[in-house]
Amino acid sequence: MPTARLHDGSTIDVKVQGSGPAVLTPVSTRLIEGEQAETMRAWGADPHLGHTLATGLAEAGFTVITADYEGHRNEHPAPLTLTADTVAADLLAIAGAGGAGRFAYYGYSWTALAGLQLALRTDRLTALAMGGYPPLDGPYRAMLAVTGTAHRMALDPPPPPSGDAVPGDWDAVAFTQTPDQTRQFVTLYESLQNFDDAKVSLDIPRLAFAGANDNIQYGPAWDNAYVALAEPLKRHEADLKERGWEVRFVPDAEHMAAMQAAVVLPILIPFLRSSS
Repeated sequence: MPTARLHDGSTIDVKVQGSGPAVLTPVSTRLIEGEQAETMRAWGADPHLGHTLATGLAEAGFTVITADYEGHRNEHPAPLTLTADTVAADLLAIAGAGGAGRFAYYGYSWTALAGLQLALRTDRLTALAMGGYPPLDGPYRAMLAVTGTAHRMALDPPPPPSGDAVPGDWDAVAFTQTPDQTRQFVTLYESLQNFDDAKVSLDIPRLAFAGANDNIQYGPAWDNAYVALAEPLKRHEADLKERGWEVRFVPDAEHMAAMQAAVVLPILIPFLRSSS
């Protein structure tokens, strides 16, 4: 299995499967089973998400390059160096290790944000697909507040919640992250505070989608932060289409539901085929 050397000197395994136009998506393809899988399902997550997504894309006729970038950053945090520049450099290193000269990119949530930053820093992208994060009027300030709160909680962990996990309720999730894990995302969003996504101009095929109900209201432990993801996409839908974006909404879906492979693949595959 090839490996990529990232900006901090750490290395990450890169998986390549299928044949056809190259697509990079930074997901884990590991099949998670047992108690961890049940916990993920209770939270509304799919423990086989990355595997199903990569397999579906490979079967659809693409060379799929994957790497568990989020998991890697949990294991090898970069608290002071994880900026928009270094994330883009890391993604390019992963694509290179996967043998891709030019490639399409798909990311969801913060890895969608990373894809936008990547597109602004390379001419190697053939297409960009962003899920769960708006390319215009993105919640950069709100996410800095949320990651700042997470970092404070990592320094002084709250007691574990007494109830069961509830999808979408961040107060119902036990907080287990370390200060270095949380600080790296503060660093990332700090690096984006002067980024003006209204000035972005790209000439590659672009797709943005979100669950129609994907706006996250945090509770008191998170200072009642509100992260609007679907709202900006709806508000700027006409403008984005005028700029060349394809915009899609997943009916009656919030953040976790709209990232499931059964939802994403029917949106992503036709887009990538039309962009190849």
